[in-house]
Amino acid sequence: MSSWCVTVLALGLDWWLGEPRRWHPLVGFGAYAQALERWLHVPGEAEGGRAARDPGRGAVAACLAVLPAVALCAALCRVPVIGTALIVLVLYGVVGHRSLYDHAHAVQQALDRGELAEARRRVGLMVSRETADMSATRVAGAAAESVLENGNDALFGALFWFAVAGAPGALLYRLVNTLDAMWGYRTPRYLHFGWAAARCDDVLNFIPARLTALTYALAGNFRAALRCWGQQGVLWDSPNAGPVMASGAGALQLRLGGGAFYHGHWRVRPELGEGTEPQATDIARALRLVQRALLIWVGVAALAALLDWRLGAAG
Repeated sequence: MSSWCVTVLALGLDWWLGEPRRWHPLVGFGAYAQALERWLHVPGEAEGGRAARDPGRGAVAACLAVLPAVALCAALCRVPVIGTALIVLVLYGVVGHRSLYDHAHAVQQALDRGELAEARRRVGLMVSRETADMSATRVAGAAAESVLENGNDALFGALFWFAVAGAPGALLYRLVNTLDAMWGYRTPRYLHFGWAAARCDDVLNFIPARLTALTYALAGNFRAALRCWGQQGVLWDSPNAGPVMASGAGALQLRLGGGAFYHGHWRVRPELGEGTEPQATDIARALRLVQRALLIWVGVAALAALLDWRLGAAG
């Protein structure tokens, strides 16, 4: 089965079934990663002790968390008959288009009903910042930002690494991205322990993030997206999230970014995009931008598959 067919089938399964409600592999992986953290990251030393300043423990934990699963995946994908099914299931398990849609749509529905408290709770499931005192505008902005950023993290990044390195590559990307979401915070506890996971995530996301930013530009207001990407993307703390969200905000003609509370502290963040303040309906616009971008990716993959077939037939 061609990579394009596998991609379309996995995306179809994701949209039809969504993420597994029980026995989700990433939930199990998260529990395993937490066990490794308890073993290698001594709680009593987490607030500045010598061990807490040793990034080697985090590197060992990241390797133990990721490499065995990727090696097993690479071996099993070579097994006749079950290998193809496993490849489809792995890609289905690492993409999260439907999950992203469901979470963001729930925030919009709560805002549409005027249920601000519920909207805050719902958006709190999508972002790591504090949401208890958010206005409706900030809730909508946080949801739109999450849609844009996770369009890369939960969808396009995995598709890129699947195209490059097959199911093991996609699995490697998703597991590292999950570790970054767990350990990649600049807090006393994780500043050093999470360093390896965060840097690996930066490396793996470097090319996909820029392809995602370019696709957002193609799927929306092209000039504004490129302008915001070039002027604002470099100002963001994350070298990959900045270009993605700046381009997406420009493509949507929305003003996103700005300061927010993280772990009890106000963090100054650059403004992103241009145009109007976000409203509830802009969450749906962000989702549609991701969907148009996905169609572009699938279309390009189809052309590449067709070209490869033609070249093979000619040879």
